[in-house]
Amino acid sequence: MATRLMLAVTGCVLALPAAAQTTALLDGRVNKLEREMRAVQRSVFPGGTPVQPELGGGNPSPTIAAGTAATAPVADLTARIGSLERQLATLTGASEQNGFRVRQVEEALARVQARLTTLEAGTASGTLPAGGPSVPAGGSAAEPTMASALETTIAARPTQVARPSATTAARPRTTPAAASNDPGRKAALANIEVPATGDTVEDAYSYGYRLYTAKFYPEAQSKLKDFVAKHSTHRRASYAQNLLGRAYLDEGKPALASVAFYDNYQKMPTGERAPESLYWLGQSLTKLKKLPDACKVYDELTQVYGAKLTADLRSKAAKGRADAKCTA
Repeated sequence: MATRLMLAVTGCVLALPAAAQTTALLDGRVNKLEREMRAVQRSVFPGGTPVQPELGGGNPSPTIAAGTAATAPVADLTARIGSLERQLATLTGASEQNGFRVRQVEEALARVQARLTTLEAGTASGTLPAGGPSVPAGGSAAEPTMASALETTIAARPTQVARPSATTAARPRTTPAAASNDPGRKAALANIEVPATGDTVEDAYSYGYRLYTAKFYPEAQSKLKDFVAKHSTHRRASYAQNLLGRAYLDEGKPALASVAFYDNYQKMPTGERAPESLYWLGQSLTKLKKLPDACKVYDELTQVYGAKLTADLRSKAAKGRADAKCTA
């Protein structure tokens, strides 16, 4: 009897170090998992409230019978490990999803930036890319702003300056430099009076206008472009930019004209000649055989300026729609 009692006591004593060793190993594992979970939480919830692990669930801890105290810490740690591992897996999945969404946003921003760069490069070179954002189906007759003009970019614009046909290529173009070497043209230019009213800005615009009405288109284009560059904030800038488009159009260059008209509407939407530039933009696109695009421009004219259109301009726009075979 004494021998059996001694063996039982010895077994319990030997079991205690083994249980303590198991508990220590589990403690280390739990601490490692907790550190990993906190690191993932900082990534998934930066500055937010981290998700607390559900330790032990909603079930009460089992009652530990007398004589089995060494197994209670082991069971508790095992439950904690299971909960931490599940929580860590959930947070890792959330972190991967967030990373995927961030990559999608970055790719979308890169595409937008590339599109803007293309548009800016096209505008600077005088050739605008096709397939821009379309004009909204609905519109507002409120006073346009620069932001609204950018948001309602005309969908289709000439992809490049139209190349001259074989007939027109054989005919030399008249340029200001060539005109200066033509004695007859030089004499005719000298007969155009240069205004001198004392208002140098108004005089500069008036001279460009006189060159245009006399059909000295290259010289008028040069003066008008120079005027817009130097006096972009003056009220006459809208007039000069619109007249620049007219000079191109009357010279038989509808592609360059469409760029000039569009720039006037886009950059100076509240200018006095912005509505007229939209009308002439429709005319230029019609000459370029881009009838659907011309119809969009006439729609834009009505939607943006509405009742502010003069009776004459409204009548011209109606005829322009008919010429472009626009649907009602």
